[in-house]
Amino acid sequence: MNSFRASFIALIFLLAAGFSAQSQTPAEKPSGPLKAVAVLHPTAGSKLSGTVTFTEEADGVKVRAEITGLTPGNHGFHVHEFGDCSAADASSAGAHFNPTPNDERSVIGRSVVVHAKADDLKSQPAGDSGARVACGVIGRAKSQ
Repeated sequence: MNSFRASFIALIFLLAAGFSAQSQTPAEKPSGPLKAVAVLHPTAGSKLSGTVTFTEEADGVKVRAEITGLTPGNHGFHVHEFGDCSAADASSAGAHFNPTPNDERSVIGRSVVVHAKADDLKSQPAGDSGARVACGVIGRAKSQ
């Protein structure tokens, strides 16, 4: 029984060392600017679709949205806390993502939500921008 226990413990250490060595391998650096994309899916009762791309540039991030099915006029467009669009009304995406200087600032793994109305740029926290009409999870895209 003792030799079995010793062998089992040795196996655990070998596996742990293997996982540790694997996790220390540096990730490949992207060949171009960092890029992320969210594929938008309609919420219940909506017919929106499209993509939102985020491309890192020297002076910030370029955001480009290509959306079909919007009603005429302006619409609120926000990054939300969670990368979860599973609820029919996209409420699973949480509130607006509003990082403080000490927070993680990456939008990767969060969501983009398109709203039915324009953001009034006054009301907090939602901007009185109406219902959520589309949602997409932001994921890292292949740099070109």
